[in-house]
Amino acid sequence: MNDSPSHFALRQWRAQFSAPATLLILCAVAGLLAILGPFETGTYLALAPRFAYWLVMAAATYSVGLLVNSFLQQALPTALPMPLKVAIAGVATGLTITPLVVALNLVTFGMVPTGAELPGLLLQFFAIALIISVIFHAIDRSLPQPEPSSEARLPALLDRLPLDKRGPLVSLSSEDHYTRIRTTRGEDLVLIRLSDAIREAEPTAGLRVHRSHWVALAQVQNARRDGDRAVLQVTGGGDIPVSRANIAAIKDAGLLPQ
Repeated sequence: MNDSPSHFALRQWRAQFSAPATLLILCAVAGLLAILGPFETGTYLALAPRFAYWLVMAAATYSVGLLVNSFLQQALPTALPMPLKVAIAGVATGLTITPLVVALNLVTFGMVPTGAELPGLLLQFFAIALIISVIFHAIDRSLPQPEPSSEARLPALLDRLPLDKRGPLVSLSSEDHYTRIRTTRGEDLVLIRLSDAIREAEPTAGLRVHRSHWVALAQVQNARRDGDRAVLQVTGGGDIPVSRANIAAIKDAGLLPQ
């Protein structure tokens, strides 16, 4: 619940490419394509270079396709009809793999597509997109389902909010004896000390960046220096001040350059 789409996509990519099944299937697909030699690769390349070409092609296009689809899986509204989601993902994947394939063909064959070659090139992209789908489903079925992690546990702090405001935590701010709890679905002022609210925010990854403020790391959109202090921009456009004593902590978290 505390993942941003980009963090979710990167975690999915790492999970897939750390699995031996992924590498085995990619090698098998590359081997099959090397033997078949589609799109005249059998004419221009010997078997070993052909296998290397298709291995790079399969791994690169599958990586891009996986990242794009995983990102959109989190970013697109859940109420969106499935056919529309698939169409958006297909267009986004096609747009991102097109320059990748063109660059690989340029490096391998020295080819820059002309207008007359464009229809054939688009056909190749459709074929590659189909290959990505086949690989995705094969790997998805071959991998065991992950065990529930602590990240699946919702923060107890959300129980203090109205149902319509329960969502991924963004920030906590102390206001007298109250704490303003902000989520991606709204905010509310709750009678609780900030230190207690931070404890109840677990397992959301976050930092106390000021005596009066805590932020969820996944919700930090931008960070900028402000003299010897800093300011974090969080989801929804709000700004959270960072005290001088906490500059090192946000640098360690990768929010500011070292």
